Amino acid sequence: MFLAATTPTPPPPPHTGGLLALIPGTAGLLTVAALGIALLLFLIIKVRLQPFVALLGVSIAVGLAAGLSVTELFGTVQKSDAVSMIETGMGGILGHVAIIIGLGTMLGAILEVSGGAEVLSAHLLRVFGEKRAPLAMGLTGLIFGIPVFFDVGIFVLAPIVYAAAKRSSKSILLYCMPLLAGLSMTHAFLPPHPGPVAAAGLFKVDLGWIILMGIVCGIPAVLAAWGYAAWIGKRLFVAVPQDMVEAAEEAKAAVTAEKADGGTPCSNEAESLGDGVEPHERPVSLGTVLTIIGTPLILILLATFSSIALAPSTGRSVIEFFGHPFVALTFALLLSYHLLGIRRGWSRKSLETVSTASLKPVGNIILVVGAGGIFGAVLKGSGVATALSDTFHNVGLPVIVLAYLLSLVLRVAQGSATVAIVTTAGIVVPLIEGQGMSQAHLALIIMAISAGSIFASHVNDGGFWMVSKYFGISERDTLKSWTVLESVLSVAGFAVAALVSLVV
Repeated sequence: MFLAATTPTPPPPPHTGGLLALIPGTAGLLTVAALGIALLLFLIIKVRLQPFVALLGVSIAVGLAAGLSVTELFGTVQKSDAVSMIETGMGGILGHVAIIIGLGTMLGAILEVSGGAEVLSAHLLRVFGEKRAPLAMGLTGLIFGIPVFFDVGIFVLAPIVYAAAKRSSKSILLYCMPLLAGLSMTHAFLPPHPGPVAAAGLFKVDLGWIILMGIVCGIPAVLAAWGYAAWIGKRLFVAVPQDMVEAAEEAKAAVTAEKADGGTPCSNEAESLGDGVEPHERPVSLGTVLTIIGTPLILILLATFSSIALAPSTGRSVIEFFGHPFVALTFALLLSYHLLGIRRGWSRKSLETVSTASLKPVGNIILVVGAGGIFGAVLKGSGVATALSDTFHNVGLPVIVLAYLLSLVLRVAQGSATVAIVTTAGIVVPLIEGQGMSQAHLALIIMAISAGSIFASHVNDGGFWMVSKYFGISERDTLKSWTVLESVLSVAGFAVAALVSLVV
């Protein structure tokens, strides 16, 4: 791997090879961009090519079509000053994103296996009572969704939804939709989830601003989604899926039998994660769960605003050290190891096994994010980004509106929120270069991209089928409930971001 020179490099001369030999200038570059995006959608939707492979292949094709040389794309075999766009694009984004995603994933796994979700939801149900159980479900998804991925949140919290819906004999939509809205909002708008973290890396925005603007845009959006959930839950009855209820009851019976035999009870999630894991033997306290979830968020926010409010000093340096995302998440992870693991009787082997197992599903996410970085680097290095920037500026649309629409179209077309975010960011970043936008304004543009990436989840999105099958909702009713819920969340989040951008 070759390292980029530390001194500024002069802008490359205009390229004339590839497709530009037939269609020169801006028209040729715009044609390359349009064909590249069309090829990406075709490979993902029709060919069903893995998104990482599709993004990498399209990045190379766009580079060659825009006249980039093999040396510019890949560097040289012999050591030289040549810089590979693919290596710098991949490494530039993953150097920031991979560490945060990895630490956040391990933190979420410890909270999941320890039973933190059950403790949180049970407390909220007691506080709000049976009549306000849907609100309790929504708050559970909102809080627990911060450290865990969307699909993990469904897996862990679904049995709680089944129980609440069964007790009330009402539509399961009343309980699952608020929960899903909370999980979806945190997944789209807040770190350490891959979408906002990847966009922050590409835009070079501090995560503290992403957290703040994620809260500012996400809370009104999730409130709007909860309103729709209450409305559709009263008009569309969906019974609790009996097979899921039976599975949950069988699991409880197995635990009861094991207790009677003198064995060590454990959850299905923890059965294969090593000895010493006893998440339901000693329930964790609500304060412990909230402390672990809130600690990294508070530290990162303090570091972000200390650079604004405090003069350079030793105290400010200390705050910025502990508030760096790498340090804050590492501290929260070690805190979870102690409070949720070792103090409750887990073995060190169990902690290591849970952490390692949690990292297996994130490989695809990290590769897709890295390929998005490559796509952005190729667009910039080939001159395509400049041509797009000039064209979009002439259209007259504000950047935040354009970012939302691009992300929305890519999301609806190919289904993946992550692909929509990293592709849109690669196109939008060059549009804002040299404009002197504040970190707060850039964070709002990222919120618009994130909002667009969750619009109208339908049959080409894995989340659509997960919601349908886990909660026993027919495809037609899933479109009426989940798809519209996501659209409400998306439009409301963008509306707030656009309004706030007028005064920031």
